[in-house]
Amino acid sequence: MKKVIIGSLTALALAINVANAETRTIKMGTVAGPETEVMEVAARIAKEEFGLNVEIIEFTDYVTPNAALADGSLDANAYQHEPYLQAMVNDRGYDLAIAGYTFVYPIGAYSEKYDNIDDLPNGAQIALPNDPSNEGRALILMHNKGLITLNDPSNLEATPIDIAENPRNFRFREIEAAQLPRVLPDVDLAFINNTFAQPAGLRLDDALIKEGPESPYVNLIAVRGGDEDREDIRQLVDAYQRDEVIEKAEELFKGAAVPGWVE
Repeated sequence: MKKVIIGSLTALALAINVANAETRTIKMGTVAGPETEVMEVAARIAKEEFGLNVEIIEFTDYVTPNAALADGSLDANAYQHEPYLQAMVNDRGYDLAIAGYTFVYPIGAYSEKYDNIDDLPNGAQIALPNDPSNEGRALILMHNKGLITLNDPSNLEATPIDIAENPRNFRFREIEAAQLPRVLPDVDLAFINNTFAQPAGLRLDDALIKEGPESPYVNLIAVRGGDEDREDIRQLVDAYQRDEVIEKAEELFKGAAVPGWVE
């Protein structure tokens, strides 16, 4: 009887340990490329300091990571800024929340045909990211540069139909963000998020228009509503907001990643 009881207790202990191991694993969504490499540093720190396993799952678009988070396939994701997250919440009814902040990855306007924004001809073809908020982000930069006039320059979800004045008759192409580096040779100007610009060999210093460090588009770690105070989530955020992570981002982005949690 004692052997049976001991065997049962051992099996129970093993089951509890397995369950605990499962709860100490976070499935984290990232966009493939250098942002994933930055997250790998945070994952190592989380493992070493908190015994937390971070399973990184890579995506190649901006839509699927939030869908996967909302349906429970992920515990968190790190690839978007707050205006984009809010647009997805409004459009799709997701219950998502902000657990912490990562970096500002400035968007820039690149050209293979012109060296100065003033050289753009009338009727120039301009490629914009077609996802919520990033398109508005690009158009607001154009408005601030005096290239166009928007009906409401504070509208973060502006699209070309919100342009009040287009004196140089620019033509706009709305393209999936990940495809913008590929269409760059075919257009006069393309607004490309640094997530996709850097892997394509584009340097922010070469952009004809770019955001500065005052940009409100700080990327974040998103979770399902109510999970932002989970211990493992707080530990993940802690692991991310470290000097080692900043150093890796500096190595990969060459100054084009500004820490969003540093005062």
